[in-house]
Amino acid sequence: MKKIILLAISFLGFTAIMNAQIIADNAIGLRLGDSDGFGAEVSYQRAVGSDNNRLEFDLGIRNGKNYDGFKLAGLYHWVWNIDGGFNWYAGPGAGVASYSYDYRDNNGNRFDDDYTFVFLAGNIGIEYNFDIPLMVSLDFRPEFGLGDSDFRDDNLDFDIGIGIRYQF
Repeated sequence: MKKIILLAISFLGFTAIMNAQIIADNAIGLRLGDSDGFGAEVSYQRAVGSDNNRLEFDLGIRNGKNYDGFKLAGLYHWVWNIDGGFNWYAGPGAGVASYSYDYRDNNGNRFDDDYTFVFLAGNIGIEYNFDIPLMVSLDFRPEFGLGDSDFRDDNLDFDIGIGIRYQF
């Protein structure tokens, strides 16, 4: 009887350890989405705590003929295993963005505008961890901007992104 109880406890402990290892300690890569015109962002993820939680930081830098800017987002993820290498995650976040415009309209009038705003974000997505240290993800990130509201048509942006990250 003692052997059966010991075997059952060992099995439960092994199962708990296996379920706790569904995310890597670090991951770095790209997140491709609309993201208010930023398109591609450098993305870094860091596991926190002993549970399946992590922090994600995304930095997008963009410049063009008439504008340049940056966007930095920080998010907290709770990660749950679906099956095998599939996980889903959700969590809150926030960030800051700054745009600088220097352009002429059709009448030749010159405009030089700078906009800086902070935003609140949520994130929900699904990811797949390959047997090699590679992860792909698809996520949905609504963002609510605060400040310089005349820059954006509205303060709500729905960002859908595809990510590819190297895990280490």
